[in-house]
Amino acid sequence: MTYNYEQLMNSAKEASKMSYSPFSRFAVGAGVLAGSGKIYTGCNIENSSFGMTICAERCAIFKAISEGEKEILAVAIYSPNADNCYPCGACRQVMSEFESDSAELEVITENLGQLEVRKLSEFLPFGFKI
Repeated sequence: MTYNYEQLMNSAKEASKMSYSPFSRFAVGAGVLAGSGKIYTGCNIENSSFGMTICAERCAIFKAISEGEKEILAVAIYSPNADNCYPCGACRQVMSEFESDSAELEVITENLGQLEVRKLSEFLPFGFKI
């Protein structure tokens, strides 16, 4: 399925500006396209108790779910600190949990100014759902 990837990436770029990352200094933003067509954003939020830190992707997905969304179609991830900012394992599993039954979730990253679109299964080949 094809979406406006540029718009989704721009929302991730804007969200990265809100990052609270005083420890890693690695800002990340995410834009999530929900099944309703609405875009939700999130940023990474660190904590001195590192286990309490949340990634941008999970922040945006949880925001969408808390607003009543039931499925996620695409996630754009951006960091001004690195090209191809890929999701961590925890975020990959959360994406899998809320992936649409009708369309495989797409992960959008940026490399040297070019958008790259991959299927979630490329990042999480043996993911599981209950």
